[in-house]
Amino acid sequence: MNSGVMVVEPSETLFKDMMSKVDSLPSYTGGDQGFLNSYYAEFANSRVFDPNKPLTPEPETQRLSTLYNADVGLYMLANKWMVDEKELRVIHYTLGPLKPWDWWTAWLVKPVAVWQDVRQNLEESLPGTGGGKNPHDQLVVKILFILPFCMLLCGYYGSCFQTNKELLSMRTLCAFARQARYKYKSEEALPSYSTVGVASSSFGISNQKLSTGAHLKLPSYFGAIAVVVCFICALISLAFAFLVIPRQVMPWTGLLLMFEWTFVTFFLLFGGYLRFVYKWGSFSANHAGYGSLDSSENHTGTGHQGNTSDCDTASAFYWMGMATISTIAPLSPTVLGITAIFAKLGLMVAGGVVLASFMTYASEHLAVSAFVKGQRGRS
Repeated sequence: MNSGVMVVEPSETLFKDMMSKVDSLPSYTGGDQGFLNSYYAEFANSRVFDPNKPLTPEPETQRLSTLYNADVGLYMLANKWMVDEKELRVIHYTLGPLKPWDWWTAWLVKPVAVWQDVRQNLEESLPGTGGGKNPHDQLVVKILFILPFCMLLCGYYGSCFQTNKELLSMRTLCAFARQARYKYKSEEALPSYSTVGVASSSFGISNQKLSTGAHLKLPSYFGAIAVVVCFICALISLAFAFLVIPRQVMPWTGLLLMFEWTFVTFFLLFGGYLRFVYKWGSFSANHAGYGSLDSSENHTGTGHQGNTSDCDTASAFYWMGMATISTIAPLSPTVLGITAIFAKLGLMVAGGVVLASFMTYASEHLAVSAFVKGQRGRS
């Protein structure tokens, strides 16, 4: 007997008899289901309920068929129902935390789509009903969509405007553009670094050389720290996104908010670390006596400009690469039409491994790039 789905006829006499035997009859679950199976010891031999063939008089107990207790847990094992899906009357979501009103279950469990269809026609009575249009949740969702963009603007102000303080004193945007163009033309190439990535450096970065001929060493643990910080930022971003998003929003709304908050939080956290590394590089250069070179000391050759541009292009590539892979990984099962939960999880894990490998290379490159730019005094 599964006490999760059952139909009972109230009886005070029966209730009192049950209560008198609660302490004497065993319960294999420690709760109501185990007790009921002990109380109705012959239940397994009961007739299967068939509404088209009623019995007179009705038996004391009847078993419900799969049509009236379709266990989603059993569906996930076979990736199909044992009966015609159109004939189902009751679907029982038994998978612990994977309940249909939580937005993320729609991306893991196929039968949740049935609940989502029914949900559209329900009136607002409980959180998540009424088509997912809970007034409180709607306000929260609007705020959650807008807030990350405000956070990005604040982060951009902190990293760009404060680094380029002269921007605040510009009378016009054209004046700033002329100055930026002049700086770009007079800027010397970044010091080259060839060993970025686990395969080539094993977290060991080569010495950096300034145009004056001086060498500034990066710590041997520099790459390892960058990778660890990157993964910590990613985990914090995921956890924070799950915490702030209401559980009962619609699946697509939840997924879009998840991407938005994860990306923005990671961008701000890891971007803050890169800003710290930039200042670290600037401090190490000044401490060694090789501060930022004036524009008069820099070379203006096209080759140097090309190297600088290549470095910035590579950094942008790594940022875009991480965003692209982290977007494709969770969506790939849906795009490929995979419905089996174990196949979905396997594909997501494979995508996660690819993303982790890429993040390892990307975090080292971005950190080294920030450190070298700090040495050179570039924003």
